[in-house]
Amino acid sequence: MAGREARSATLHTVIALVEDRPGVLNRVASLFRRRGFNIESLAVGHSETPGISRLTLVVDGANTVVEQVEKQLFKLIDVVKVADITHLPIVARELALVKVACTIANRADVIQIAQVFRADVVDVADMSVTIQVAGDEDKNDAFIELMEPYGIKELARTGRVALTRGIAEPTKVEEDEPEEVREFHAQAGRRPKKALPFVSD
Repeated sequence: MAGREARSATLHTVIALVEDRPGVLNRVASLFRRRGFNIESLAVGHSETPGISRLTLVVDGANTVVEQVEKQLFKLIDVVKVADITHLPIVARELALVKVACTIANRADVIQIAQVFRADVVDVADMSVTIQVAGDEDKNDAFIELMEPYGIKELARTGRVALTRGIAEPTKVEEDEPEEVREFHAQAGRRPKKALPFVSD
């Protein structure tokens, strides 16, 4: 438990708004691979703005310089905005689907544990149940740990998604980009993109 808490303390949540174009996610993944960034999880989906997708990255600050992750993301032409929201008040959640081996004899025990975690049974088979659990990573880790003695047949986790709690972020790209990144884009003849807020009051 102490090891899990120590590891959680080093994790950073980085948000990137990117233009919804073919190949953008591949370019982001290639950037991580080239730079050797240690990314714990990456979740991507549509945002509230048409044509803009939202990436939520979890980066281990103990092994990766988070500031470098931000700067390198800014250099991708499809990236509109980047922010490390770790130290802001945030709402963070992860969804996990856990297929647990069970029999008629112990199925009730598995379902009872799921109810304690406010998880939902989404599928029941002769020799297994599939449970959906949502919450922070610590909650999901604890649930999965309790399921391990029964036998986990399959496991899928979305990775963290997060929003700030009603705090308006700066909306100007020029104010957010590091100086070296502004120079990088200026040399390439690129104009700053239209800025987009992460949240609005």
